[in-house]
Amino acid sequence: MPTISTRDGVNLHVKTWGEGRPVVLLHGWPLSSDTWDPQAVALANLGYKVVAYDRRGFGRSDQPWKGYDYDSLTDDLADVMRACGATEDVTLVGFSMGGGEVARYMSRHGGKGVVGAALVASVVPRMLLSEDNPDGVDASTFDQMTSGILSDRAAFMRQFLADFFGQGLLVSNVSEETMDWAWNIAMQAGLNPTLECAKSFATTDFTADLAHFKVPTLIIHGTQDRTVPIDATGRAAAKAIPQSQFLEYDSAPHGLFATHSDELTNDLVALLSGSSTRKDLPHLA
Repeated sequence: MPTISTRDGVNLHVKTWGEGRPVVLLHGWPLSSDTWDPQAVALANLGYKVVAYDRRGFGRSDQPWKGYDYDSLTDDLADVMRACGATEDVTLVGFSMGGGEVARYMSRHGGKGVVGAALVASVVPRMLLSEDNPDGVDASTFDQMTSGILSDRAAFMRQFLADFFGQGLLVSNVSEETMDWAWNIAMQAGLNPTLECAKSFATTDFTADLAHFKVPTLIIHGTQDRTVPIDATGRAAAKAIPQSQFLEYDSAPHGLFATHSDELTNDLVALLSGSSTRKDLPHLA
């Protein structure tokens, strides 16, 4: 099933790999479902049905003018789940922006069919700095992002991805080839979807959604995340979501799906198997 059509006629590129209990993987901004490939292969080989799709406006999916608010994006998730037969015993895994769709699905769709969830370097519960969210990101930062994207999107994305993967003069967490790969994926996205989704993850408050998490939830965040600050998101979500387990990846940047790929895979398998820790499982690298 290479594409599915949403309720409003948008074609979304979908990958379904393997057979078994469904796991739905939601990617981050400004990338695509391909960033989940190492985890998707491992989970499919372990007997899970993995569903990963390109968010509208990104990767190989259609680029409609509208529909980039979280209610619409979450309805896309529900459409994908229905079309792929992922309606029972589902685990939802959201990276970065994708964590917002997981949270909104739990409230807007009542968590229908979901038995487990994971928020990986997620924007939940909120990103924007405010008096009651002092660890958030100042609005001026997002204004600068918009300006940079409009001025020279290619150059902006190169610098953004350097921060995303924690690259520096003395630190190289990923290869130049990985940087090039991620940049190429980012540049596949439409300009308007890139801007509108940035606005959505920057300004949406998911605090009210957290009470709707009624399933075991794994929260993973890197302590050196320069893109999504851990105090305003991962640590805050862990305090608010019942039945949650919080794992801090020491010194990990935002793009930990690449920098800590094996560790992430093992922790997701532990969640799916009902184990409290990956140490109970064989190493999957």
